[in-house]
Amino acid sequence: MLQQAIQNAFSIDVEDYFHVEALASAIDRSQWDGLEYRAEASTRRILEILAEEGIRATFFILGWVARRSPGLVRDIHAAGHEVACHGLTHQRVYTQTPQVFEAETREARQRLEDATGAAVRGYRAATYSITRDSLWALEILERIGFSYDSSIFPIHHDLYGIPGSPRFPYQPEGRQLLEVPITTVEYFGQRLPAGGGGYFRLLPYPLFRAAVRRVNARDGKSAVFYCHPWEIDSGQPRIAGLSAKSRFRHYTNIDRMEGRMRRLLRDFRWGRMDEVFGVA
Repeated sequence: MLQQAIQNAFSIDVEDYFHVEALASAIDRSQWDGLEYRAEASTRRILEILAEEGIRATFFILGWVARRSPGLVRDIHAAGHEVACHGLTHQRVYTQTPQVFEAETREARQRLEDATGAAVRGYRAATYSITRDSLWALEILERIGFSYDSSIFPIHHDLYGIPGSPRFPYQPEGRQLLEVPITTVEYFGQRLPAGGGGYFRLLPYPLFRAAVRRVNARDGKSAVFYCHPWEIDSGQPRIAGLSAKSRFRHYTNIDRMEGRMRRLLRDFRWGRMDEVFGVA
């Protein structure tokens, strides 16, 4: 049943299969330009799905993708979706210096704004990599003109997360920038991820739906959902040499992702990040 009371935020992190951290041990960055480029086709498929369901969303687009596909960026904007920034080269923020981070973020944002002719207000870090070790990035984002960030996952994870940080939108101390955390749900004092990505593919759909309903009904808050174009691309190459953990994280249930996504789109109300959280 469609949840009428609260609108949630639907977001897509636009990157290709070879950009992701789970494949980094087997694919070097120097190989990227020579690999089969699949992000545009899979992103256009998501655009078709959203159009069929009558939903506008936020696309956090990697600058690397914007360089390859400026027409895709223009089409996303023309369809009424929000174009936001996902950085330039999909490097984790805490592995960069502040100087490199700022230079790359400025370049990525400029590519997006050149393609659309519109201001880019939102940012999301690769691999949700604004952690306690890289909170300095928030000052840079605010200084160069972003209105909100959606990079902090308030859980413990081996690659990211700030456990114990606020679960819902807030302004970090001393900042005007709005932080929009990835959604979590609390059961019996335990905080569990409920924002999308691999968690959405791995959990039985009824459990994930129940978590979003709990956030809407019990907390009275909007949820933030995220996915990636490669997650609906069941024809992507299967990379050899991965650990069992990386194979599990990346490939599990990608053949079921499109159907699950459609169910989610129909079970809840969805909109753009900037509109749902009042930063339009």
